[in-house]
Amino acid sequence: MKLRMALVGCGRISSKHVEAIERNRHLVEPVAVCDIVEEKAQRTAEILEKKLGVKPEVYTNYVDVLRRSDVDFVSIATPSGLHYEMTMQAMEFGKHVLVEKPLALDTKHLREIVDTSKHKKLKVGVCHQNRFNPPVQELRKKIETGAFGKLFHGAVSVRWNRSESYYRQDAWRGTWEQDGGVLMNQSIHGIDLLQWMLGGKPKRVFGLIKNLNHPYIPVEDLAAGIVEFESGCVGIVEATSNVFDRNLEEVLTIFGERGTVKIGGLAVNRILVWRFPDEDSHPFMSLPDPETVYGHGHGPLYEDFCKAILEDRKPYIDAESGSRAVEIVLAIYKSSLENRWVEFPFDFSTTEMKGWRG
Repeated sequence: MKLRMALVGCGRISSKHVEAIERNRHLVEPVAVCDIVEEKAQRTAEILEKKLGVKPEVYTNYVDVLRRSDVDFVSIATPSGLHYEMTMQAMEFGKHVLVEKPLALDTKHLREIVDTSKHKKLKVGVCHQNRFNPPVQELRKKIETGAFGKLFHGAVSVRWNRSESYYRQDAWRGTWEQDGGVLMNQSIHGIDLLQWMLGGKPKRVFGLIKNLNHPYIPVEDLAAGIVEFESGCVGIVEATSNVFDRNLEEVLTIFGERGTVKIGGLAVNRILVWRFPDEDSHPFMSLPDPETVYGHGHGPLYEDFCKAILEDRKPYIDAESGSRAVEIVLAIYKSSLENRWVEFPFDFSTTEMKGWRG
């Protein structure tokens, strides 16, 4: 059985969705594409036609897509600030939703999406595709089998570059209302991996953010955070978009009493250190970098989400799981703004950062 889906948002990230749709053509049939810029939607429809032999219908109005009774799920690849509203609208029309990160920009909105998906028995998946990277999957197996023994701490470092031209591409980029800075946009994938490996439930967070090199945007380009988890583990977050003069690396390191693993490369795609009793190397140490920081995880992400609908089970990254990294980012923002530890649970929105000067 094939699921009929609509792709909503045909900008920069949509190419990875097209790639994933093609890879999962046995599971999914794109019947509609939508973008407020008709030319973008038309171009995406033509690319899908070349790849699959059938051209999806083109829309500029999202609600018109939702009114179609033959759409099983929508993939939302729009600006971050629209994710909450569009996800809620889709569920009101009874659609399952696969949404790009971040799920929302407000803790209350996160909880509303989680609660609504449970109440309506609809699947909401979040595009944290790096969880499917082969080295990350290998690390996860070691976590789940207890190979590390007691986990002590972990660290994620995102050391990338974002130029002025990147922010000039779209008006929503680098704004508190629609985006956030290097934490919410670029580093949320790494933070998701960090919390996933260390237990998932933060106890408290302390953070500091700065804008050192991007005076034309009001958000942060440098951040540091400490996350204390309920498990007792400690997470360290380092994020910057100031690296000269191109993206350098994204690195995740996990330390335990019987294991040390470091995954790096351009986007956590290569094992750098792999140490356990009687294990001191891994075949994935020689993997190449992907052509972009997005990697290749959207393919297996789509496969899992489609099967979650067909098998009536949770997606690998459901709304509740996809909320946790956002909460950590929001806690770092709140901590930096108020210069104090932020205890969980709490309420906060990126809009409360308006007027911040870093």
